[in-house]
Amino acid sequence: MSFGAEVRRRLQLAVLGSALVLAVLLVLVAVEAGVVLDADRWIGEPLAGLAADHPWLEDVAHVVAQVTRPIWLNVVAVAVAMLLVVRGFRRPATWLVLVMTGCWTSTLLLKWLVGRARPEYALDSLPDGSFPSGHSSAIACAAGVTLVLATLFVRRRSQRRMVAVLVTSVAVLVGVDRLLLGVHWPSDVVGGFALGALWVLLAAAYADPTPRPASVAPMPSARPGTRRLAVILNPIKVEDPAAFRALVDRRAGELGWSEPVWFETTVEDPGRSMAHAAAVADAELVVVCGGDGTVRTVCAELAGTGIPVGVVPAGTGNLLARNLALPLYLNAAVEVALNGQDRAIDIVRVAGDGLEPDEHFLVMAGMGFDAAIMEGANEQIKAKVGWLAYVVAGMRNLMFPAVRVDISLDDEPFTRHRARTIVVGNVGFLQAGLPLLPDATIDDGRIDVVLVNPARFLSWLRVVVRIVGRRKKVDGTVNRMTGRKVVIKAAHDTPRQIDGDAIGAGTELICECLPGRLLVRVPR
Repeated sequence: MSFGAEVRRRLQLAVLGSALVLAVLLVLVAVEAGVVLDADRWIGEPLAGLAADHPWLEDVAHVVAQVTRPIWLNVVAVAVAMLLVVRGFRRPATWLVLVMTGCWTSTLLLKWLVGRARPEYALDSLPDGSFPSGHSSAIACAAGVTLVLATLFVRRRSQRRMVAVLVTSVAVLVGVDRLLLGVHWPSDVVGGFALGALWVLLAAAYADPTPRPASVAPMPSARPGTRRLAVILNPIKVEDPAAFRALVDRRAGELGWSEPVWFETTVEDPGRSMAHAAAVADAELVVVCGGDGTVRTVCAELAGTGIPVGVVPAGTGNLLARNLALPLYLNAAVEVALNGQDRAIDIVRVAGDGLEPDEHFLVMAGMGFDAAIMEGANEQIKAKVGWLAYVVAGMRNLMFPAVRVDISLDDEPFTRHRARTIVVGNVGFLQAGLPLLPDATIDDGRIDVVLVNPARFLSWLRVVVRIVGRRKKVDGTVNRMTGRKVVIKAAHDTPRQIDGDAIGAGTELICECLPGRLLVRVPR
């Protein structure tokens, strides 16, 4: 997201509030106003006495003070900024460094100008001035920066709230810690909080850190003068559908596309009829925004039409986007969808007992443990914590029983195996970059199969080591195969999934690769 006019107006009001608090405290401290001195002593001295009377509390307070020193917070800020630069987000990286540096230097300057003495009851002797608290200004600034970055990069409101609660709690802890050690007056801590908040609010209000898309000339149209654009949106996957529409409409106009024709998916239709309508309307590009299920449905319908698909990932797994190196940040994803280059990728046709006659997948299909995870992932938990819901479901199903399966590759004779999970993949990497099928590529005309069958609970550790280490060894624990067509027959009904969506238990999966059938927009 970006900061609109209303958000900037609120930020500007908050800037005035923070500046007022800091200015009032600065004046009162400078003139040694009795009301401040009395309040500082009335609040601060008992807290410092509490730590002095309980050595364990003093020890904990010293640990907190060392861990949250401003120098360490600035080191972390630089590391985060470097990571943002590597990921292509130079604007927020620069913003982060400037805000943290500005807060630190202004804190040192105010300490020197005010020259306030530390409390005489301090448990530590520190040489610099007391006002404002350096720990408090640094942690307030770091907390504010974290909230801004979460606003930019974290889509789920529930997750942003969790971040807000966490960083606010840490900031309060640091402020209380300074009082327990007696190294600051309470007004020093409040002044530090106001200074740190002021820097974040001021920078956010007048130097929007929202990443800007790279200036790239629009791709030439195959049919100049048309540039018809259709957008298929799963509205429950976007926090603010109206803002998303405005973003796409504006950027499409800037890139020379026609006014987008909008379609919204429903519970009954995850995108099939919408994609068909877009194709019939002679769309030159179809942008789809949703989770893996919506993306799969739309792409399957448009496969073979020659109409490129721009993917704006908005789900929990977003596995296709991750394997194609598509950006997960909303603005950047829209930019690639509208102005990327086309890449032909494979799509896999799937059949089996109880399945619809024209099913496909882009990423993977599976039977056994992995499908049980998809079935067991609670939708409410997914909405709150994202992919961690799969971790919870995985722990519950970790000892899913092995099943006997017969497998045929490219119509060759069947071979018999036992496995807790069988995954047929069109790509190599799963959630968190786990290289389950390291040799799989999405445009090689082949599909890869892995069978995993740890004998005991602790054997999962060996499986993880082998997968992460990309070891080529195959045996009864981890077995790999590849071909253009794969037929899997289980001895009894077994949970199944396609691209992370549970499709019900069954005994058969027939997967056939359709090479280069789909055009997808990828970064230039």
